[in-house]
Amino acid sequence: MKVPLARIAHCRSGDKGDIANIGVVAREDRYYPVLLREVTTERVKAFFGARVKGRVERYELPNLGALNFLLYEALGGGGAISLRVDAQGKTFGAALLRMEINVDEHEL
Repeated sequence: MKVPLARIAHCRSGDKGDIANIGVVAREDRYYPVLLREVTTERVKAFFGARVKGRVERYELPNLGALNFLLYEALGGGGAISLRVDAQGKTFGAALLRMEINVDEHEL
């Protein structure tokens, strides 16, 4: 079944120049394997589409039950020069929580 990522995780996001940084944290330890399987660099890049002009990197933090994503060229040049409403990438995490992921009922 498909569920929004928000059902099993929460996010926090910010910036470093023109790079959006999104932390995705499993709400429970048992959800971490689902994050590993479902929240891939390819899916994150596709979800944000043209908003992310560069590559997407993923870092796994199993001791925290979390993933960290770096989205390059995602902020219109960065906070100091960007004309975007969200030049610091604060809404990227909230947006990612809307991404639908596939889970089996027994995983919930």
